[in-house]
Amino acid sequence: MTDILRPVLELFVIIPGILLAYLPVKNYLRQTPLKLTAWLLPLLLGICILGGAVCCALQIPTRWFLFPLLPVIMLIYHKTLKISVWKSVSVFLAVFAVFTCVKSLSRAVNALMTADLHITGNELWLHTGAGIFYNVICLLFVLAAWYPACHCVQTMVTDENFAQTWYVFWILPVIFIGVNLFMIPKHRSTLYTGRILQCYIVFSLVLLIILLLFYVLFLMMAVSLNKNARLQQENHFLSLQQERYENLCMAIEEARQARHDIRHHFVQLSSLAEQGDIEKIRKYLSAATGKISGYNLHFCENQAVDSVFGYYSTIAERENIPFHALVSLPADLSIDEINLCLVFSNLLENAIQASVKTAPARRKINVEVYPHHNHLLLIHVENTFDGKIQQKNNIFQSSKRSGNGIGIESVRHITDKNGGACDFTYKEDGIFSAKIMLRI
Repeated sequence: MTDILRPVLELFVIIPGILLAYLPVKNYLRQTPLKLTAWLLPLLLGICILGGAVCCALQIPTRWFLFPLLPVIMLIYHKTLKISVWKSVSVFLAVFAVFTCVKSLSRAVNALMTADLHITGNELWLHTGAGIFYNVICLLFVLAAWYPACHCVQTMVTDENFAQTWYVFWILPVIFIGVNLFMIPKHRSTLYTGRILQCYIVFSLVLLIILLLFYVLFLMMAVSLNKNARLQQENHFLSLQQERYENLCMAIEEARQARHDIRHHFVQLSSLAEQGDIEKIRKYLSAATGKISGYNLHFCENQAVDSVFGYYSTIAERENIPFHALVSLPADLSIDEINLCLVFSNLLENAIQASVKTAPARRKINVEVYPHHNHLLLIHVENTFDGKIQQKNNIFQSSKRSGNGIGIESVRHITDKNGGACDFTYKEDGIFSAKIMLRI
């Protein structure tokens, strides 16, 4: 019975490891945590017990059972999440690398515990005491990493500015896993030669500390990139406001000039009326009307949002896209204005890009924004598109490059972070609709 318990204890760390891997991605679960736990926990328990029995029966180390099984567990982990494979694999390997370092430390503790037993030959598994030590250290690490995983690492996962880093992040844990495997002594007696055991303990601790320092460095990098991206967004919206201000100044100057010229228009119209030349009056009025600026001076009371709508309405006018916006927003909002402007910018930019690809006669963009019950903001954007929508796993794909559409995914992320909801639908008649609900 004790022989079966020893490999089971070694494999049992899979459960806290999977728990830790889910903490930073808990907002991307395809199922509720309760439903996921209901089938995944019994499955993992069964794997641990069955694996222990197999290792005991075949007299093999647990790693020979675990490593072929890891890709399967990793696949299950990825399939239960709504994130890219790069992120899920990197998070999974990051946890596995830490637990591998702890296993090396536990192997040294096992050597200390069994030094007086005079065991000849190699041991297949950790002794019960060392196995318990292994599980306790892993559980303590999960508890210690709980808060950082749910906050700092979660920010790193959700931050699109950090997306490129995930393509290479997995290399780091793979290297540390390889080093720890290389450190496994071929013969048990090697650990008791000279100061090898003391060096093994120190080296295991140093490896674990270096790995954790690398993780902290990546987190600091993510925070820095996030701050820089936010500054760039703020600068972008400031430039939009500046452009909006310049356009308003031009429109005001045109209106002032029109008021100055109105007396001359009345004199000319009076002269034509005296002559009874109705046709010339019509031509004159048509020419005068064409000189009046069609620039929309005002969309809403909030200056930041007003600047965004002013900017994109100008682009729509330049592309000959009918742009109708009914925006009912007060000057002051409790919601983060940068995030709100990002939502509108992504929605309007996508709407314009989609409408431009359609026939000129079909182009249109309709926007409606209004508060509901003083604590909700409802946004509805409709636009025409060419009838070609690319989706993969219910995620809209970019039409400009390979991969997910960043605009819509950014709106989803901001909406989820706000505690709101979003819905994107399209009809066969070529109408794309975005409905957003935000808490204010």
